Amino acid sequence: MPSSGIVFSADGKTAMLQMTDVPIIDQPRWPAMDAATTPAFMDFKLLFTATDEPVKYEDPAHQYRFEGFKASAQLEAAIRVASIDFTFKTDPLESSKSDFAVMGSEVNGKYYEAARS
Repeated sequence: MPSSGIVFSADGKTAMLQMTDVPIIDQPRWPAMDAATTPAFMDFKLLFTATDEPVKYEDPAHQYRFEGFKASAQLEAAIRVASIDFTFKTDPLESSKSDFAVMGSEVNGKYYEAARS
């Protein structure tokens, strides 16, 4: 991803990830073992907006910790399969909504025990 692909607001509460011409594949017969693939491309905008509600997920056994905030996420995307002259576009970003999203920081592979008072 190019560094210009993601933009954070000054307060860190929103993040916009935008990419164009991302190579993907079209595989209409999947999961068939012999399913043919066709090159395709995707453009998308993904907007995360944090709320003020904190979240923390920890799993010491797997050395994983995530701390952040609940968020909303909105997505707008377009798919192109040139070989069959097919294009699909989702509804606009403004009408998109998510059921679950979080924004924050993770530590994976190291586990830091919480400070005790």
